[in-house]
Amino acid sequence: MASLYHDQGMIPLKVCDPRAVVNVTAGLPFVRTSPGHGTAFDLAKNRPPFQQADPEPTVQACLAALTLAGIKEPKR
Repeated sequence: MASLYHDQGMIPLKVCDPRAVVNVTAGLPFVRTSPGHGTAFDLAKNRPPFQQADPEPTVQACLAALTLAGIKEPKR
């Protein structure tokens, strides 16, 4: 999916599968990915301190970067 602004493109994708959204920046001389992320209000409000964030979006961004770089995906 392409969008003019990062935030506009993330909304429908995060509705479909919030743990697997990966942002890819095209046109750079290197591979750049980042996890789909939000404001983390769910972690900051009405939760006990030190609530753990879900690492899966970051894992997915790393796996996508490896794939785009042509590196075989490691076994999980």
